[in-house]
Amino acid sequence: MKRLFIMIFIMLSTITFASCENKSSLPDMSYDSELSLSEQTLSQLGVFEPTEAIEMLNTVETDKSNSTLINFENQVGMWFTYMDYQSILKGKTKKEFTDSISVRFKNAKEMGVNTLYIHARAFNDSYYTSEIFPKAEYNNAEYDPLEIMIQEAHELNLSVHAWVNPLRCQSDEQLKSLDDSYQIKKWYNDKETNGTYIVKINENWFLNPAYSEVRKYISDGVKEIIDNYNVDGIHIDDYFYPTTDEQFDVSAFSDSQESNLDEWRISNINKMVSSIYYTIKSTNTKILFGISPQGNINSNYSSQYADVKKWMSESGYCDYIVPQIYFGFENESSPFKETVQNWQDLNTFKNIKLVIGLCTYKIESEDKWAGSGKNEWIDDKGLVSKQVEYTIENKLSIAIYSYDSTFSDEISEQCKELSKTIRKGYGGGE
Repeated sequence: MKRLFIMIFIMLSTITFASCENKSSLPDMSYDSELSLSEQTLSQLGVFEPTEAIEMLNTVETDKSNSTLINFENQVGMWFTYMDYQSILKGKTKKEFTDSISVRFKNAKEMGVNTLYIHARAFNDSYYTSEIFPKAEYNNAEYDPLEIMIQEAHELNLSVHAWVNPLRCQSDEQLKSLDDSYQIKKWYNDKETNGTYIVKINENWFLNPAYSEVRKYISDGVKEIIDNYNVDGIHIDDYFYPTTDEQFDVSAFSDSQESNLDEWRISNINKMVSSIYYTIKSTNTKILFGISPQGNINSNYSSQYADVKKWMSESGYCDYIVPQIYFGFENESSPFKETVQNWQDLNTFKNIKLVIGLCTYKIESEDKWAGSGKNEWIDDKGLVSKQVEYTIENKLSIAIYSYDSTFSDEISEQCKELSKTIRKGYGGGE
């Protein structure tokens, strides 16, 4: 039996995805569109169900890069967004960027942070060297930003999780300027895939997860990162379905012959998430995969079709969940304590880590959707510190959005108190 387990793992870990080719019409899939590539391989073996195979996969010790990964039992995370790159990366020399990002990482570490969610791909673009995605708007450098960030973070013993937005793409203007060799440009140019594989919503285009080729494209992008960079994890946030409009995927839904649009969309996102998970684990089981959905559980289903209940109760989807609980204690619709408890109640699978996502950008601002609690962030200067204390009492990890807002001059005093609370509660983030 052990030999069979090893054979299955080898087959999974040696899978390579063929590059997508331009089609004049919607392509016939070379594998079952209802299964990810890894799932199909397991299915063809005729021995195990995919979920059983994942459980076996998680018992296999493998590290293809021969590197030591840095991850922490008590994660203290912080998001580093692409927006910050405009001032520290665009037009900057390698030394200037390295110096700037090093200062930011040291500041985060001094606060007690031990895990960095670093924006690697925000709009179907890259802040790293990629053959799949074009360079991002703020990445006009000849050097490799992600490589530098990983090196600087690891020197400080900080964990690096490459943060990608799987579905959000560029604007019309940006897509038109891309080289025709990129897959996204091929889909944009093709009258059959423009409006199906990629769909325009407001100013941006979005990938449609209903198609297996699209999900494969997303997984290919993740594999490119973990094959070429010594990241400790992959992280995705709450950019799932961008709209509830039935026209977004009307053709694919019609072809599916399903009767319930909501359930079908939820299934598509589950397939995408599972495919990412399989891709990571078939390369290196030690690399973590985390998801950061919005904080309101019901909204995940009603607006983005994100099946957070399944992800937190079954194997094969993620290693940790970071709900964005950006609500005050007095928020009328989603009070902080009650919302945290609701997420704890969902967390029924022992291998899934719950990390509470907090924010600092609301400090000293009106929270217009909080009802009678709209002024709480203005009146209570120590609100976030109190939230951290509550999560510590409940033996939960935290992550803070974002570096830029946390270390802004406007809330420097609150930042100092927050740092003290984090370091006291989490032992310096170690």
